[in-house]
Amino acid sequence: MDNIAVIILFLFLGIIIGAVAIIIINHFRGVNAQHKANKLLEDAKKEAERHKRDSLLELKEETYKLKQQTNDEIKEKKQELKDSEDRLISRENNLDKREEMLQKRDITLEEKENNLLVKQQSLQEKEDKMDKLLKEEVQELEKISGLSKEKAHDLIMSKVESDMALEIAEYIRDEEAKAKLVANDTAKQLIVSSMERYADDVVAVQTVSTIDLPNDEMKGRLIGREGRNIRTFESVTGVDLIIDDTPETIVISSFDPLRREIAKITIETLIKDGRIHPSRIEEVYEKTCKDVSNRITEIGNNAITDLGITKMDPELINLVGKLNFRTSYGQNALKHSVEVANLCGIMAAELGENITLAKRAGLLHDIGKAIDFEIEGSHVEVGEQIAKKYHESETVIDGIVSHHGDRDPKSVIAVLVSIADTLSAARPGARNDSVENYIKRLEQLEEIGNSFAGVEKAYAMQAGREIRVMVKPNEIDDTNSYKIAREMKEKIESEMQYPGTIKITVIRETRAQEEAK
Repeated sequence: MDNIAVIILFLFLGIIIGAVAIIIINHFRGVNAQHKANKLLEDAKKEAERHKRDSLLELKEETYKLKQQTNDEIKEKKQELKDSEDRLISRENNLDKREEMLQKRDITLEEKENNLLVKQQSLQEKEDKMDKLLKEEVQELEKISGLSKEKAHDLIMSKVESDMALEIAEYIRDEEAKAKLVANDTAKQLIVSSMERYADDVVAVQTVSTIDLPNDEMKGRLIGREGRNIRTFESVTGVDLIIDDTPETIVISSFDPLRREIAKITIETLIKDGRIHPSRIEEVYEKTCKDVSNRITEIGNNAITDLGITKMDPELINLVGKLNFRTSYGQNALKHSVEVANLCGIMAAELGENITLAKRAGLLHDIGKAIDFEIEGSHVEVGEQIAKKYHESETVIDGIVSHHGDRDPKSVIAVLVSIADTLSAARPGARNDSVENYIKRLEQLEEIGNSFAGVEKAYAMQAGREIRVMVKPNEIDDTNSYKIAREMKEKIESEMQYPGTIKITVIRETRAQEEAK
């Protein structure tokens, strides 16, 4: 027991000693921490003081710089203001000088104006005197002649007009007679010779094609179940298929002859084959398009070969072949172009021009009609673009752009193309024309003939190719007949559109009759 008590006592004493030691150690640690904290505070204060001094120095330097910069700017502004002031002063001086000059000029102008007024008054007085003298002279002349001024003027003018009209008419008649002696016979011989040496039939193709059927049952097969065959055919070919009550006949309608031809061949092939359904229609149509394309190339090659033309672009040859499927007033465009080419070649040979070049220009003069429905512009403008695209010669282009008189021809061959084009279109049977247009043209021709003073009656003859004008013999003499014919020719050319030429014949007849009893 005593040992345990001793142990406990020593343990208790150890705890007390340890606690006292810990307290003492913590006290010394607190003192050291306080010292360190004080030292840190002093260091921070010193650092803050140092930064404060540096900041003050920087602020002073910045303030000084700003002050210097402000002073410099103030000096510059002052200098600019001074310069502006100097310029204003100089401008004011210049304005003062200009004002003095203007004042002097105003004074000078005023003096001149006064002088002019004086001179004007003097001139006016002189003019009044002259007018008075002229009036006195005119009155004296009127007394002497017995005619007033107006009557004398009208008499002189009518006399001059009458004399000049007769002289002009006689001059025109004499010059025309001289020209006809040389040119008329030569031109007639050349044109007639060309027309005699070449003539060709023209196939008139309308806007519809008729197809004969083996029997009426074929109409139902072409229509198909619920109309599917005819709808497919029209959508693929782009034409209208007309199936009516006409026995064993159907009609294909389209304004495009090439589409109509392809559709006709397609439907004829389907009828022969007997298999008519949508897929078969598309198959036959594609094959027909290829065949027609080859046929177009063949037609173009045949045309240039027959004319003896060589070295032509293949695409241009295809365009020539396409003309076979175009018409103008019912006249086949390719037949017309070949006819024009032959006529050009014949006339070129007679005149000693290049025959091959003339034929080439004649063949290509209407080449624009091959695609004029595909792009904008007249067939003349389109033809010019095509010829330039395929590097045709200037002579060929000149023939294309001038064959309708839109531009003046620059070469002899271009004139030949225009003549041949007119001959081919104007010959009887070459073109179809509606009765309405025909009658309208005849009425317009007679109306122009009857519009001239002194004309008794005008008659359109030879299907509008000739007009005969009966004049009043007591009002129109032989010389004025030539004048009326020429003026009528100019009026017809300016107001009417017609193929070929119109012959104008002015007839003046005087009859004296007596009856013996």
